Amino acid sequence: MGKVRPKLVKRIARELLSKYPELFKRDFEHNKKAVSMLTIISSKKLRNQVAGYITHLLAIEARREKRVEVVEEASEASA
Repeated sequence: MGKVRPKLVKRIARELLSKYPELFKRDFEHNKKAVSMLTIISSKKLRNQVAGYITHLLAIEARREKRVEVVEEASEASA
């Protein structure tokens, strides 16, 4: 089972990713600084949760892109 994240964390992370996709990378420390720069979150725990979820979403996106490339290569090889 995965980690349980509050809806607030997910909503904030998705909004930030949709508004500023170029500011985030797959590095947690970088994302933590970007989140603190873009938001006024007084809680360090909440800021870290948002940055961690953004990092998680970007990692999932990278895995999906890698799978698509593998499937395309396999289909080209069989054609």
